[in-house]
Amino acid sequence: MALTLNELYTKRAKAWEAAKAFLDTHRNAETGCLSGEDVQMYERMENEITNLSAEIERTKKLEAFEAELKKPVNTPLMGRPGTVGAEEKTGRASHQYTVDMLAAMRTHFRTVTDVLEEGTDSAGGYLVPEEWDSRLIDKLEAENIMRGLGTVLQTTGEHKINVVGTKPAAAWIDEGEALTFVDETFGQKSIGAHKLHIAFKVTEELLYDNAYNLEGHIIDQSGKAIANAEEAAFLTGDGNGKPTGLFHATKGGEVGVTVESITSDSIIDLIYALKRPYRKNAGFILQDATLALVRKLKDDNRAYMWQPSYQAGEPDRLCGYPIYPSEYAPAASSGNSPIAFGDFSYYNIGDRGTRSMQELRELFAGQGMIGYVCKERVDGILVLQEAVKVLALS
Repeated sequence: MALTLNELYTKRAKAWEAAKAFLDTHRNAETGCLSGEDVQMYERMENEITNLSAEIERTKKLEAFEAELKKPVNTPLMGRPGTVGAEEKTGRASHQYTVDMLAAMRTHFRTVTDVLEEGTDSAGGYLVPEEWDSRLIDKLEAENIMRGLGTVLQTTGEHKINVVGTKPAAAWIDEGEALTFVDETFGQKSIGAHKLHIAFKVTEELLYDNAYNLEGHIIDQSGKAIANAEEAAFLTGDGNGKPTGLFHATKGGEVGVTVESITSDSIIDLIYALKRPYRKNAGFILQDATLALVRKLKDDNRAYMWQPSYQAGEPDRLCGYPIYPSEYAPAASSGNSPIAFGDFSYYNIGDRGTRSMQELRELFAGQGMIGYVCKERVDGILVLQEAVKVLALS
């Protein structure tokens, strides 16, 4: 019988504590090393921890799939029909708007109602129902680590953020001495709006089949694709037609340490390159391949610097700080900066308006398919570069 996620966390925690205790009790008092037999034993304990970590990741994915499959395909009725005084939603938030949107999509947008006309966007498409947009945001946050770590702003135009350039300093003066005034300067960072879209095709058979969960398909596929594109830009975007990434060479995090290879000492140097106030809410961002290297690092006592999570929902830790893996972080190769450490709330994400849906009526008619485009406008930038430090490889 398979173990539950909590049982796996508990078992891994016990294995980790046992491995550390083994090291403490079996090191030679003079050399500080393990005997050949003890090395083999410790490697077996180490492999058990690695296998449990892999099983935890598999179980988390399975539970996520299970939760997705158990979601209702329709919105449940939350109150008694005809309840007097119940507040009826209007516009894009109304149930009728959702019904009419699905009907329009199944009829090549020939049955556009007055209700849908309320949600027409400037490019000729139709704004998605409010419920869809909300669940799409949920999908983006679930698939995109930066939306959970950064600060998300709802913008209606170019959004300017004031950043303090120089701060006044206090000075000692003698009695009767003239005061010295220092100008405090400010800079500005601007968040604009870059267009991101996903275009996909649906067969006419699926579209016209009322039993098919078209709404869920659109939300899942659009949400995942947009979230992946967003995260790639939020981390490594060059700012040209897309957000400026956290790892950008000049506008991203500042270089905290430059080394030839990732070592335990370089990780410690990176941590202390960040100012103390930012370390209170700091964490690491790196890709899984880099994390595999970091997990093998040991301190001077031959103990691993990586610390496994002890409960579900909590990230693994490195030197006590949470780790947030992303496949879109730079690779650990020469010339790259593969690890970022800092307070990522200083990365600001600007959402402009809501997402819209547009039909491509004739483009795929000969193939018996219908095209749709889901669009959004978004930008992102690190507003305070000293809040994030990166490890650079020479």
